[in-house]
Amino acid sequence: MNQQATPYRNDFLREVEKNVEEGHWVKMCMQCGVCAGSCPLGNAWAHPPQEIFMMIRAGKREEVLSSDSMWMCTSCYNCMVRCPRQLPITHIMHGLANYAHRLGLAPKGQPTQATATLFWNNLIKKGRVNELTFSLALYFKDGFVQGIKNALGMQAIGLGLMKAKRLNPMEILGGHGVKDQAGLQAMIAKAREIEDRKKGFAK
Repeated sequence: MNQQATPYRNDFLREVEKNVEEGHWVKMCMQCGVCAGSCPLGNAWAHPPQEIFMMIRAGKREEVLSSDSMWMCTSCYNCMVRCPRQLPITHIMHGLANYAHRLGLAPKGQPTQATATLFWNNLIKKGRVNELTFSLALYFKDGFVQGIKNALGMQAIGLGLMKAKRLNPMEILGGHGVKDQAGLQAMIAKAREIEDRKKGFAK
C-alpha cells in the first residue's frame, strides 16, 4: 500500500535558530551520540538529543515539538561536559521544551512538564519557591483523592524535613519572597513583553 510521505518544513532549522535558546548551535551537531551515552536517562528517551537535532535539520517540526524527549532532561549537564563540540545541549533541550509549551504543542500529561509548570507558577509569585505549597500542588495535581494518597505516602519524608527545619508549615500562609515584589513583577512583565514582541511565535 502506498503511503504519502510526511511533508517537511525546510525552514524549521531557521525557526529554531530564531526562537529557541542557543538554537543556532543545532547545526553544529556531528551525530556522534556521546550525549545519549552520557545521559543517565538515555534508555528512556524516545529521541535522544542528537536525534532531535537531526530531526530539526530534516524539518520534522511537528514530531520534534510534540515529542516528550525535551521534558526528560534533568539538567545533569553530562552531555554538555562530554560533547566534543561543546554544544550547550541542556540549554537547547530546555529551550525546545519552552518553545513547544508556548506554542501549545507540548505533549499533554507529561509528568515533568506538569512539574515544571507548577514550579514556575510558584516561583513567580514571590521570587522564591514556597516548598510547602509547591509540594501540595504536586501531590494534588491529579485530583483530591490521589493527593491524599500522595501526601500520606510522603508523610515520613515531610516530618523529617520539618524536623530538619527544611519545611515550615507556616509557609501555607504565603511564605517568604524577595524584597522588591513590585520590581520582580515588573521584570517578569517586561520579559514577557519583549519575548512576545521578538518571537511573535515566528515560523
